[in-house]
Amino acid sequence: MDTPSPSTQDLARRLLAASQSASGPHIPDGVAVIETLRISLAKFAGDAGFVSLLRRAVALAGAELPALQSVKIGENGRLDGADSAISALGDEAAVAITAHLLALLVVFVGEPLTLRLLRQSWPDTHITFKHPEADQ
Repeated sequence: MDTPSPSTQDLARRLLAASQSASGPHIPDGVAVIETLRISLAKFAGDAGFVSLLRRAVALAGAELPALQSVKIGENGRLDGADSAISALGDEAAVAITAHLLALLVVFVGEPLTLRLLRQSWPDTHITFKHPEADQ
């Protein structure tokens, strides 16, 4: 899978921004976004389905950002070792993981269902994929 599209990366950044006010002081924003997605997607695809998607997303992001290669996924879908990697790399790491996870979701369930799942998790945030061709 290639690097996620600019619209998917933009959506990942907006989800991070929406999570900044909701996350606690000891939880990096990227971890808070993944945790919110874990809760929502585990209801939809089950714990094993979410863990599979997240493992693939982290592997893809790790190819772009080698510091993420040390991140492991626990059986419950929680990121082990992500705090230090995301803290070191900042939003870049969180965007990479989140964008790959969103791109995988779109591939497997389609854009409309992906958006519906995201809107359930962030009901107060305007969530859409921005398609450049729609502006022309």
